Amino acid sequence: MDLWAYERAQWDLGVSTVCGVDEAGAGPLAGPVYAAAVILPREIAIPGLDDSKKLTEKKREALYGVITAQAAAWSVARAEAAEIDELNILNARMLAMQRAIDGLPVRPGLTLVDGNRDHGNRVAITAPHITIVGGDGKSASVAAASVLAKVSRDRYVSTELEALYPQYQFARHKGYGTKLHYAMLDQYGPCPAHRRSFLKKWEARRL
Repeated sequence: MDLWAYERAQWDLGVSTVCGVDEAGAGPLAGPVYAAAVILPREIAIPGLDDSKKLTEKKREALYGVITAQAAAWSVARAEAAEIDELNILNARMLAMQRAIDGLPVRPGLTLVDGNRDHGNRVAITAPHITIVGGDGKSASVAAASVLAKVSRDRYVSTELEALYPQYQFARHKGYGTKLHYAMLDQYGPCPAHRRSFLKKWEARRL
């Protein structure tokens, strides 16, 4: 797979600054949804760069350092659990991605957005963009963004949420709906970091 094909197509059209954006953590029961935006130098070689879901945690951590050191610009942002409950996860994903784009020190001419959605019913990505289904495996910029978003979220959940609410063992499940996580919910109930809108089936089981 040529990871620079989408960027090269935009450069050929005269777009000088192309950004990739992706999110991580749409599915967990707790914690924010994260997004990252990355502008890479043209056709820079980053060995092993790929969709973060295809990489080991060790490889993602290593790539995080390479990407943040070599990117022309990068930004990480998030939407909190309370915002996910208020807006729904689709709108919150769009909010986190737009926040990441807005956090860049330069304005990209075009943003490559992973997935097939660029808006919900309340929030839309307003920066000039195109969507790419499976973009995190097709575009170097989007792949880099997927790594930064995933690592940033995992670090936050494993350190800050773990320290705030150690009884849930967030470092072990990262907030996802594992058997262990549900067992901790059964024992302690939800905490402020939980997405209450994601717990309706669990709550119904307890009635």
